[in-house]
Amino acid sequence: MANKVTVIYAHPYTGSFNHAILESVTAELSAQNCEYEVIDLYRDNFDPVYSNEELSMFSSGVAVDPKVKAYQKRIQASDVLIFIFPVWWYSLPAILKGFIDKVMLNNFAYEDTSTGIKGKLAFNKCLAITTSKSPTWYLKYFDGNSIQKVFLNLTLKGVGAKKTHWINFGKIKQSNNQTRSTFLQKIRQDVAQLL
Repeated sequence: MANKVTVIYAHPYTGSFNHAILESVTAELSAQNCEYEVIDLYRDNFDPVYSNEELSMFSSGVAVDPKVKAYQKRIQASDVLIFIFPVWWYSLPAILKGFIDKVMLNNFAYEDTSTGIKGKLAFNKCLAITTSKSPTWYLKYFDGNSIQKVFLNLTLKGVGAKKTHWINFGKIKQSNNQTRSTFLQKIRQDVAQLL
């Protein structure tokens, strides 16, 4: 069983299917008696845009935003990260991309080496749960598989993730209550296995 899970949630609408996924994930974490925290980027009014001051301190890895410092503490204490977000324009929502840019800083998440970066974080597992208008097979085989290849395999493994996994609910506009309910049940099973 994981010691600590941090859920990073990036969707602005509480009536969305992404929010239903968040509720299913946290319900399963509670059922497993797992210690967890949720970082809700929109509810926190997280600013994903670098300020001039922040960017001037980028190379030193110093965080200016107090929210960034708080997020770093949560991530540093985590064994598992679970990301929940919609796939917009075949990639991450801007708020989540800004979260990665501003939180995964040099000297916190990684250190520079002669061959690139070396991860410094110690979370063992990372799960990304997404929704998309496109079918999952289309994202994987015709759109470059950016969530798996770039976000999970390069970015998150680059800062320390040992194992990563991606689950997508595709064709969301054509879905119905039954397919959504089935997916939410599967998510609970996947989270239980992850722990």
